[in-house]
Amino acid sequence: MSDSPATELKGRGRFWLAVLLSLIGLAVLLSLGTWQMQRLKWKEGLLATIDQRMHSQPISLQQAERLFEESGDVDYVPVSVNGVFVHEGERHFLATWKGQSGFYVYTPLKLEDGRFLLVNRGFVPYGMKEASSRAEGQVQGTLAVTGLGRNPLAEKPSSIVPDNDLAKNVFYWKDRDAMAASAGLPAGYTLIPFFLDADATPNPGGWPAGGVTIVDLPNNHLEYAVTWYGLAVALAGVLLFSLVGRRKRRRS
Repeated sequence: MSDSPATELKGRGRFWLAVLLSLIGLAVLLSLGTWQMQRLKWKEGLLATIDQRMHSQPISLQQAERLFEESGDVDYVPVSVNGVFVHEGERHFLATWKGQSGFYVYTPLKLEDGRFLLVNRGFVPYGMKEASSRAEGQVQGTLAVTGLGRNPLAEKPSSIVPDNDLAKNVFYWKDRDAMAASAGLPAGYTLIPFFLDADATPNPGGWPAGGVTIVDLPNNHLEYAVTWYGLAVALAGVLLFSLVGRRKRRRS
């Protein structure tokens, strides 16, 4: 016994609704795949820029300041600067390096013009947080420091990151202003608006260990694009199979 006209009409409506939803889903999947390809091109360009910067000749602090003023970006730009470390103002950023837990030591560098620059001198193991345990590395006098410029953070990167513990001098995120404000710098100090990660030039006694800048930018966009495009092909196949099957049934 054949279906009633009403039942057949209802079934046809459900079928074409499914087709419409499948077409919308197909469009979404294709859009996501295309977006990931665009992200891939952007990420490859960014990585190329970082590589080019890191292997270029160091520029002066004045040039770096000009670049930051114009673009707001000095990340991974090699910079050379002269100054005197204010070791009593060092700040400690919780970090891991080569499988060890410890801290990056951020120390104010007093420049020749009286301004200050926060320098990440490098890593010390957890048990060497106190400067007295590595007195040999507390170098004195005017030094030439070369490293990579690093942009400041405008805010805490995530709500799951703990608040910085200024009382214990333990920082969980790189709050440049809080680091400087808690470092005991003279009233009215002027702070350079970015950080400097010191290069791997050895410090006396071996600590802090410099050259700790990590370029960790995952580039999985091609895999994501293949996934989205693959799902789109699968959905298109299912849709085509359904349309062909319906056409054959109508002919029979």
